[in-house]
Amino acid sequence: MTTHPTIAVPDDVLRPGDVLRPGDADYDTARAVFNRMIDRRPLAILRCRQPDDVVRGVALAREHDLVIAVRGGGHNVAGNAVCDGGIMLDLSPMKGLEVDPGRRVARAGAGLLLGELDRGTQNHGLATPLGVMSGTGIAGLTLGGGLGWLNGRHGLACDNLIGAEVVTAGGEVLTVGPDDQPDLLWGLRGGGGNFGVVTSFTYRLHPIGPLLAGGLSYPWAAAADVLRYHQEFMASAPDELTSAVSLAVGPAGQPALSIAVCWCGPLDEGQAVLRPLRAFGKPTADVIAPMPYLTWQSAPDAGYPLGRLHYWKSGYLRHRTDAAIETLLDVAARMPRGASGIGLQGLRGAASRVAPDATAFPHRAPQDDFLILAQWDDDRDSASIIAWARDAFAAMRPHLEDAVYVNNLGAEGPDRVLAAYRGNHSRLAELKRRYDPSNVFRMNQNVAPVVLG
Repeated sequence: MTTHPTIAVPDDVLRPGDVLRPGDADYDTARAVFNRMIDRRPLAILRCRQPDDVVRGVALAREHDLVIAVRGGGHNVAGNAVCDGGIMLDLSPMKGLEVDPGRRVARAGAGLLLGELDRGTQNHGLATPLGVMSGTGIAGLTLGGGLGWLNGRHGLACDNLIGAEVVTAGGEVLTVGPDDQPDLLWGLRGGGGNFGVVTSFTYRLHPIGPLLAGGLSYPWAAAADVLRYHQEFMASAPDELTSAVSLAVGPAGQPALSIAVCWCGPLDEGQAVLRPLRAFGKPTADVIAPMPYLTWQSAPDAGYPLGRLHYWKSGYLRHRTDAAIETLLDVAARMPRGASGIGLQGLRGAASRVAPDATAFPHRAPQDDFLILAQWDDDRDSASIIAWARDAFAAMRPHLEDAVYVNNLGAEGPDRVLAAYRGNHSRLAELKRRYDPSNVFRMNQNVAPVVLG
C-alpha cells in the first residue's frame, strides 16, 4: 500500500473553511470529479478565491515537495483535477465575470462552467466559442483547445483566448496577452495546464442570436449511405454550419444513427442550406428548429450526469472511406446497451484554416474528432464495457490519423501526448523549461521540460 507524508496545513494559508483535510465534512464532495472511476485522496484541498490563494498553495506544495492538482470544472476524463497525497487547488469558487459589450471582450474566472459563462455573455447577445455541454469547466476546455458548435464560423475556444492571468511555479502572477508574454499565450492556446495555474481568461466575443439547431435520426439500414452523404454535404457547407454524428444502441439492443446540426447565421439562410441534408435518407425524426443559444448549449446535459464511470478512446478521422464506415458500423452495432456512444464532432471552417503552429493546438484540417465515450453506472459492468471500448478503438485505429484531441485523453502515456501536440511538442517542451523547469505542474497531459545538455 502506498503511503503519503502527513503535513500540517497552516490555518492561515487561506480563510477559515477554505482548507479541507481528510475527515472534514465537505472533503469527499470536494475531491469527487466527473468520472467516478477516479478515486483519489489529496492531503489537503485548498479552495482558492483569488490569485494570492493559488500563490500560497503552490508555495506550500513546493515547500513539502508535494504534487499539485488543479481543479476548474473537474470534467476531464483522466481525473487530473485531483491527486493522491498532494495538494488540490480548487478554483471552482473563482466565478467572477466581467463583460465589456462595447469591446466584445469577457474576463472570466477559472472556476466558471460553460453554462455560467454563456449566460453572462448572452445577456449582451454575445458568446465565445466553447464546448458542447454546459457543465464543463471553461479552464480545462480552453487550455486543451476547445472544440464546439461555433468552431466553423469563429474558431476554437483557444483561438478566441486573447489574455490570461497565470500563477507560475515560482509564485509570480503574470498578466499574459499578445504584447505581454506572447510566447506563453501561444502555449496556453491548447498546451494544457503545463505552464502554470490560469486564474482568469480573457476572451474575444461574437454576436450570437438564435440558432437553427437540432437533430436528424435515421434507420440503421441507411447508416452507411447517410455517413457518406453527410461528409460530402459538409465539405462544401458554409462556415456557419457545424455538425456531429452520434452512434448508440437503444434499450432493446437496436443500433441507431443521428446527426446533430447547428447553424449560427441568419435563420432563413440556414433553412435553405440544410434543406438537402434534411431530405436525404428519409430521416425517421427531424427536430431541427430555431432555438436560443443557451438552450442548444445545454441540450446534451441530461445524457452526461455526474457520478457515472467513464472510459474514453479518441482520435481524428479525416476520411470516411468505405472501409472506415464499415468498421465504424460494425463496432457500433456491438456496443453494450446503456449510455455509451460513439461521436464524430466536426472540426471545420475557421478552426481548420489556422496554421498548425499558430497555436499550441496543431490539428488544423477539416476532420472529425472521433470519440468512443463509454459511460455506465454499475461497477460490475466495468470490465466488459472497457473491453468493448478498447476493441472498438483497436479496430478503428488504422483509419485514424496519428493524432488525438488532448481534452479526450485518459492516462495513455507519453506517445499519446506526442500525438496530441505533434509538431508543436518541441516548442512546448522549451516553453515548459522556461516557465516550469522542475515540472511542478505535472498532473496533466504532461510535456516534460527540455533538458539542456
